[in-house]
Amino acid sequence: MADAPTRRPGPDVLHDLPDPGVGLQPDEAARRLAQYGPNVLGVHRAASPWRILLRQFLSPLIFLLLVSATVTALLQRWIDTVSILLVLVGNAAIGYWQESKAEREVAALQSLTAPRARVVRAGVTSMVDASALVPGDVVLLESGDKVPADLRLVQSTGLRVDESMLTGESVAVSKAAGAEAGDRELAFGGTLVATGRARGFVIATGAATQLGEIDRLVRSVRTQTPLQLIIDRLEKRIGWVVGFVGLFVLVAGLVVGLTPGDALLTSIALAVATIPEGLPVALTVAMSIGVTRMARKHAVVRSLPAVETLGSTTVIASDKTGTITENRLTVERVWTPGGIRTVGAEAPDLPSDALDVLRAGALTNEAHLDPSDGTLTGDAVDVAIARAAIHAGAVTAAEFAAPPAAHLPYEPELRSSQSVRVRPDGTRVLYVKGAPRTILDWSTAMAVADGGGAASVDPRAVEAAEHALAEAGLRVIACAARELAPDEPLPAELGVPGGLTFLGLVGMVDPPRPGVADAIRRCRSAGIAVKMLTGDHPKTAASIGERVGIESSGPPITGAEMAEISDHELVARLQETSIVARVTPQDKLRIVSALQQHGEIVAVTGDGVNDAPALRLASLGVAMGRSGTDVARESADMVLTDDDFVTIVDAVEQGRVTFGAIRKVAFFLLANAVAAPLAVALNLFTDTPLLFLPVQVLWFNLVLNGLQDVAIAFEPGEGGELEAAPRRRDAGLLSRDVWTRIVVTGVWMGMCVLVTFHVALDAGYEIEHARTLAMTVFAFLNFFQAGTARSERRSVFALRPWANPLLLGAVVLQALAVWTVPGQQILGFVPLSLRDWLTAFLVGATVLVVAEIDKWIRRRRAA
Repeated sequence: MADAPTRRPGPDVLHDLPDPGVGLQPDEAARRLAQYGPNVLGVHRAASPWRILLRQFLSPLIFLLLVSATVTALLQRWIDTVSILLVLVGNAAIGYWQESKAEREVAALQSLTAPRARVVRAGVTSMVDASALVPGDVVLLESGDKVPADLRLVQSTGLRVDESMLTGESVAVSKAAGAEAGDRELAFGGTLVATGRARGFVIATGAATQLGEIDRLVRSVRTQTPLQLIIDRLEKRIGWVVGFVGLFVLVAGLVVGLTPGDALLTSIALAVATIPEGLPVALTVAMSIGVTRMARKHAVVRSLPAVETLGSTTVIASDKTGTITENRLTVERVWTPGGIRTVGAEAPDLPSDALDVLRAGALTNEAHLDPSDGTLTGDAVDVAIARAAIHAGAVTAAEFAAPPAAHLPYEPELRSSQSVRVRPDGTRVLYVKGAPRTILDWSTAMAVADGGGAASVDPRAVEAAEHALAEAGLRVIACAARELAPDEPLPAELGVPGGLTFLGLVGMVDPPRPGVADAIRRCRSAGIAVKMLTGDHPKTAASIGERVGIESSGPPITGAEMAEISDHELVARLQETSIVARVTPQDKLRIVSALQQHGEIVAVTGDGVNDAPALRLASLGVAMGRSGTDVARESADMVLTDDDFVTIVDAVEQGRVTFGAIRKVAFFLLANAVAAPLAVALNLFTDTPLLFLPVQVLWFNLVLNGLQDVAIAFEPGEGGELEAAPRRRDAGLLSRDVWTRIVVTGVWMGMCVLVTFHVALDAGYEIEHARTLAMTVFAFLNFFQAGTARSERRSVFALRPWANPLLLGAVVLQALAVWTVPGQQILGFVPLSLRDWLTAFLVGATVLVVAEIDKWIRRRRAA
């Protein structure tokens, strides 16, 4: 990540500002550019190919394999060296391909930039690269612009800015010039101008902006995923075991009379046998399969370990706007003296009085209608009312698009907007919409039900209706109208209106996405708590939470309340309620950190810049691909290309399937890692030749085991993954029961191989024949052990026997090695008789009996 400029403009720059009509001189702008640096954040560059490749070797197991390859090369055991290096290259190739593919897919989503800005310099307005802006520049804004830097406004007309990417609030914020406006006189870089026009001075660029502050938070946090922590612990333990086994065999070899060279070679061969070389490859394959399956369901995973993390997640902390909701304000209800009516595609036709309300709201409106496709753009409130009015037939597209006779955009001081429209008969009508209390004060009459004239204003009825809509979490706007007299002059600028007829109220909400409620229900059944974090008002947040089924026994927590309580108290409140409102990026970080310290595995979802620090700190960050910002996507471990919260639940299920496959692979490989060293080590204390040659040990570990563990990685889910509780944070990769089964079946397999070898020698078999039979027995033991590994508790006889034909691969390969000349010459095998093959099959099947007895005992205890 490249460094961004961090120097902030001093008081002399911010107070010695140029004439807003003239701006900076070009030479002064150049001087300030050199002083403060370009107006860019630290560039989050995609990882270089070399960095992605090197990441594949950052593992204790991989390090042990590199050491083993080095030692075998020094001993000139070239076949052993090449075999180990093939494993390393294969693992690195799979991991590199998957991670570089994800980097490319995320890079293709990046589009949130502000490449150009309109700036006034030396009295001339021109378009310049936004990166060339400096403190003191005069910037012009209009509807649809992205604010290119932090600005202090000096002129504004009806300016409303969408700050949802920073605050999470779905409604545009009114801005106004003048010191008395406070924070409202500031427009922040990266936000979007919904309506209006403005002129302002640049007061901060690059890393000194609000966006830059969040960027610094993003860069300051990073955590390991639960799977990475578990695998790190497992690999370190395996490393200690390998070292102990190697030292033990070296000493034992010297004690029984081997030469130092032979003892060292045997020690290295046994250490290599103890290392489950296939584990890194199998883990990579299992996670890659999970990545592929998730990609089919619109989830791009940026790093392989992240594919499992959702499966172990206990809390999903989700942004509301654009994640749980559509980020599209929608008219849901209309109140008139005739009552509350529901608006929507499935709602009945609206009566005339409700249509009059929507008509008034649509005809004093700054939304823009694209005639080519009918889309509406502009302020969220204006777009919502216009869309509802056109859809309900309150106005036609032509009426809406016609220019007004007079218009006053939304003014924060008046808390309203107004327009004069001319009917086909020449009658002029003043339409006004705004804050209910304001519109009520300007009204002298109120429409009656079904458009039957007007009556006296009933403030109590209006206030009761407004309260009811607000309690439902709706944003409430009032609409009124007045027919102008034929001789009434039209002022050049509309002022404070009067004599209005109060028509009614419009209730709007950013509705939940389809399927979110069901997804949250599925999360609950899976033991995952969903917390909704938003910058919106607590009532709005509580209403949305109730709609989608987010359970809370207490009122929402607010950012202000968080400032007054400790982290311990915060966690206690989060156990009472699942909704947090009016939060800042720092609040989100604190929530994630507090939950993690409490032992939770937290996945964070979001789409805005304000979500980025929490996305990065979380065990797993999930960003939106379509509506998400570049900063959010770059901070996330996974990107949802369809922006659908429902996809997360599918990812949770696949994550659990993936972790189940990893557990199965680990069980299979570790049982073999017990069996092979045990048989070889015990054979040292007998007066017989080596049980297996080093190349035969590698054949078993790399080829036979390698094919089987990859086959197990392809196992589908067993079903019911979302019915189980999440894995405990302190739980290892394998449970105590599985470790017991590893030891029992590993010892059984090792003894079966050793006994077969000695019985064959006692029966007069040549050493090559005995080794071939022992290895074939091991291959069949391996086959049946792989079958039992397909399910931790279910009997192998309850599974579809041929659902995974790859499991037969080890037996087929062993047969080819025994029957073909290359196998005999390279591996030292000899052909076997039919009796030998039958013996190997029957002995191999015994491990199935041992494993099934162990499963039966576990099922009886759990019943």
